[in-house]
Amino acid sequence: MKLPKFLATAIALTATALALHATTPLEPLRGKCSISASEHPGKLRLRVDRDPCDGDHCGSSFSNDMFNRLAGISIADLAQDGAQLTAALHAEAGTFTCAGTVHDGELSGDSTFTPDAAFASRMEEMGLSGLDSEKLQTYAFVNVESTWVRSLQRVGVPGITTDNLIALRIFNVDEAYVHAITALGYELPSAEKLIALRVQGVDPAEVREIRALGYQPTLDELIQIRIFRITPEFIRRMQARNLKNLTIAKLVQIRIFKLDE
Repeated sequence: MKLPKFLATAIALTATALALHATTPLEPLRGKCSISASEHPGKLRLRVDRDPCDGDHCGSSFSNDMFNRLAGISIADLAQDGAQLTAALHAEAGTFTCAGTVHDGELSGDSTFTPDAAFASRMEEMGLSGLDSEKLQTYAFVNVESTWVRSLQRVGVPGITTDNLIALRIFNVDEAYVHAITALGYELPSAEKLIALRVQGVDPAEVREIRALGYQPTLDELIQIRIFRITPEFIRRMQARNLKNLTIAKLVQIRIFKLDE
C-alpha cells in the first residue's frame, strides 16, 4: 500500500529528527562558579551561574555532604588569599571543574561541566532518555549512578523518571530502604511515595514500635505520623489518659489542636 505523500514526508522528517537527536553530542556547560565555606562546619558551598545569563534562574547554590567529593580544594585552601585552584568533581554523569582565585575566603572563577555520553546511553538503555547537559550536571552533583538506578528498577519501584531520580538520590532512597518498607507488609511504594516517606523521615524501626502499640498505619498515615510528631512516646502518653478510640486521625487532631497540653 502506497502512503499518501504528506504522510510519507512526515515520517521521513520524524525519522531524520530522531536520528539527529540520537547523534547530537551533549555539549559542555560553561559558567561562573564560587566555592566557599558552608554554614555547617567543615562543609563547602558551591554556586554555579550560567554564562550568559538569560535573566531567569541564572544560578544554583548547593551545600551538603556531597561536595566533600570535590577534589583539589579544602576548607584550609580558602584561607590562602590569592591561591590559584582548580576544584574538580568526577562523577559517572560527567566531570565538573571550578577554576579560579581565592579571595576573602572564596574561590571564584570559571566552571565547566563535561557530560559523559556513555552514562547517558546507559540511562537510555534503562528507559530513561532525553537527558541534557544541565540534567546530567545535577546528576553529577547529587551522585546519580547507573548501578543505583538499576537497583531500584530491579526491586520494581514504579514511576521512576529522569526528574524524580534527583529527589530519590538526595533523600537516600535505596534498595535497602525499599526492602525495609515492604518487609513490614506494605505494597511496593511508587517512587514519589518513597520520596515522601524519606522526606518525612519514616523509619521502619519506629513503625514496628507503633504497630506494637496496636496500630496498623497506612503509608499515608506514616507520613502524617511524622509530620505531626505522633511518636510512640506520645501515643503511650495519650493511652495513659484512658482516651477512647485513639485512631491515627484522632491523634493527629490532638496534635493540631494542642489537646495534649
